[in-house]
Amino acid sequence: MNKHSSLSKGSLIERATEIYDFSVALKGRAAPYVEVPDEASPLPGVDFAEPVTVPAGFRAPDWHGPVQSIDRIALAEGDYLLPDGPVTAMSEEFRLLKRDLLAQLGDDPRGNRILVCSAHNGEGKSFCAVNLALSLAAEKDKEILLVDADFGKPGIPEALGLTAGCGLMDALADPAITIENCVIRTDIPSLSVLPSGRPSNNDTEYLASARTDALLNRLTEGRPDRIILFDSPPLLAASAGAVLASHVAIALLVVRADQTSESALRDAAGMLKGAGQVQLLLNGVTFSGGGRRFGSYPAKGGEGE
Repeated sequence: MNKHSSLSKGSLIERATEIYDFSVALKGRAAPYVEVPDEASPLPGVDFAEPVTVPAGFRAPDWHGPVQSIDRIALAEGDYLLPDGPVTAMSEEFRLLKRDLLAQLGDDPRGNRILVCSAHNGEGKSFCAVNLALSLAAEKDKEILLVDADFGKPGIPEALGLTAGCGLMDALADPAITIENCVIRTDIPSLSVLPSGRPSNNDTEYLASARTDALLNRLTEGRPDRIILFDSPPLLAASAGAVLASHVAIALLVVRADQTSESALRDAAGMLKGAGQVQLLLNGVTFSGGGRRFGSYPAKGGEGE
């Protein structure tokens, strides 16, 4: 599916309260309820009585797994940004996007965590997540971990030409699995990928457990230069996205112009009340060349994103 998108500041990314009246949209809405299992009904492999903790003074370890090469041909065919590629309208737009996000990180106790989400499939969230990760990875003093958290339809490793092994859901389900050992290092030194792991019927419950925060802290504790970027399941298709929102400082809600309905936007926004802040990412917008700094550009993002 071909898209024409614009990401320039003031058009694509906006403070949610500046572009949409969330106070009205969310009035009377409660955060989604998720039942967390107790000791009488534990999930396999998880001891909720003794959640994993990160010891004081802990510093997240380096990742030492084998390096996999990102498939540049696959990126080009998918219309993604190319590492060390020429400056394009799209690369400039994503630079503006990341500058805005980087300016907002650091003040939330949940740390440098960003959730890229959408109401439905096909609105371009995975496309935006990959491009944002590639743009952030160009920073000289940052480490980016792109997490494939779309557990029902994972696709981040495939989009980058990587071979997925164990992932986030495996580490949540099995205490014997060390989460940093699941991280895939790439030939872009500042970019790594955490696969989704084996499918589970209890993904929402795992994410709602205290173990999730502990494992995420284990990835970033003492490393303020590390940013975790989650590609979420569609909010209105799976409850896991709403639970992930409670673990992030910023939820970036991708809205497809002329496709995402107002009711879907309201419902999706209601699922993000646990996030530190919500920002909108307008996708599929075409501006006239004389009215925008960078004009328009072709982008691609198929179903399932």
